[in-house]
Amino acid sequence: MKYIVNHENAGERLDRFLVSQLPALSRSRIQSLMEEGRVQVNGLARKASHRIEPGEEVTVEVPEELPPGVDAEPIPLELLYEDADVAVVNKPAGMIVHPGAGADTGTMVAALLHRFGGSGGLSTVGGPLRPGIVHRLDKDTSGVIVIALNDEAHTKLTEDFRNRLVQKTYLALLHGKMKGEKGVVDLPVARDLRRPSRMTARRREGRAARTDWRTRFRLEGFTLIEADLHTGRTHQIRVHFSTLGCPVVGDTVYGAPSQERVGTELMPPLGRNFLHAARIAFDHPRTGQRIEVRAPLPPELVSYLSSVGRASKADPALIDAALREFL
Repeated sequence: MKYIVNHENAGERLDRFLVSQLPALSRSRIQSLMEEGRVQVNGLARKASHRIEPGEEVTVEVPEELPPGVDAEPIPLELLYEDADVAVVNKPAGMIVHPGAGADTGTMVAALLHRFGGSGGLSTVGGPLRPGIVHRLDKDTSGVIVIALNDEAHTKLTEDFRNRLVQKTYLALLHGKMKGEKGVVDLPVARDLRRPSRMTARRREGRAARTDWRTRFRLEGFTLIEADLHTGRTHQIRVHFSTLGCPVVGDTVYGAPSQERVGTELMPPLGRNFLHAARIAFDHPRTGQRIEVRAPLPPELVSYLSSVGRASKADPALIDAALREFL
């Protein structure tokens, strides 16, 4: 939908203008569309408080509403841990966690519904499209995700995530050379106003985000790091290291080349991001016992790192030592 601002609406807040133009949508629905970057003024996403001017073109994308609920699908899942309250899944790269943004089938939610016998076997706090889902991983990120099997567990886990009591450790191969052996990236993360599907660390209005990192191994033109998240912002690791000039290998959205080069040798396309959620530690929502679960590094990432190592003429034994606890 497209609207041209006339003189009568000059100086009006963008959200109020849209409420008057779209009476079929609630104010909260319009706010959600703006937060998702689906409302643009002259091609740029704007805040609700933006004052519109005559002649400005306001476009609104209203995605088709998904039907209530998700159908179970017999998709294999690798369970790393399971009891009566929680499960921990090793999500493969390429799988979307829940329906949305044009993905209605093949999601982890559909697989969970099949594995746990329908919505009755999962928490309902997240609504019919996100049963059991407490947190997420990007489509092209693999690794551990905690699933709540009842509402009490979901509520407690959500509270612990909010209070930063859950420890999340990732392994990432970065394009470029990070300075130093360890550090902290403390840059706010916000929606990119020019490209709403992306996030950015270059806006002061962003939400606080902190990533601690340690170097595990260095190769020619690459740095293998271990990263701990203190916050869980959208695309946080990808945005933080891209901002430092060292994007995650394979992450073409944030500046990595589609094919990496080592010297004169062109590496095969990875086909995903070299980003893996390797470990999660949390207090069990019923017993309080500390639970730690690890997901082994996927074979395609091990193989890719070995290829980069051979092209770099690195000692395979040193690479094996750096990866030992992640295999």
